[in-house]
Amino acid sequence: EILASANQSKIVELTDEDRAAAAGWWDSVERAWWHPLAVRALSVMGPVPRHVAFVMDGNRRFARTSGMDSVLKGHQSGFQQLTKILEWCADLRVREVTVYAFSIENFKRSEEEVGGLMRLAEEKFGQLLREREKLAEKRVRFRFHGDLSLLPKRLRRAVATVQLMTEEYERGTINVCMPYTSTDEMARAMEAVRRGRETGLIQREEQITEWLLSQCLDSAPSSDPDLLIRTSGE
Repeated sequence: EILASANQSKIVELTDEDRAAAAGWWDSVERAWWHPLAVRALSVMGPVPRHVAFVMDGNRRFARTSGMDSVLKGHQSGFQQLTKILEWCADLRVREVTVYAFSIENFKRSEEEVGGLMRLAEEKFGQLLREREKLAEKRVRFRFHGDLSLLPKRLRRAVATVQLMTEEYERGTINVCMPYTSTDEMARAMEAVRRGRETGLIQREEQITEWLLSQCLDSAPSSDPDLLIRTSGE
């Protein structure tokens, strides 16, 4: 695979790192010859889950075992694999995908790794905005779950723009959880209930039900996942 200069006078061979940096959200995913047969078989045998959730971990371990000189390259490879997963789910007509991408606990990692991850996320969601024509063609809605106030300002702006731009799309939904923990989601839901009680929106204690609490969660618009996959294999 080569990159030619504008005047065709210089040819530079791309490294794997160059390919990873240039990879987009909707790049064509190479499929094995048996892929259409597998999709057809799974569709017939069924049932195909409507909602699949992925815990995207194991990137650092992958970087170490692959001899990479930086864990950030492992995270970059994880993003490449995520785009493949999204295409495969689309092939199988999975209507909703949830990606647990970054835990609040991950802020405890080194400043270099956290900063690199934030820059990677900003780059990739900025790239998604630049590919808005392809995104409009796919008509996939993006939602973001978690305490977004913990993200850098430019990244918050990018994810807010992506969510607003895609909120009316109807062919599928991708929920990106970052930065997220279930404990924090529950705490924020309980805080919303407390504010409702304090302001008089909730007038009686018996109005505080499991259903009400579920409607205060980030995942309120979503169905429950039918299948949860942890990519590290644990």
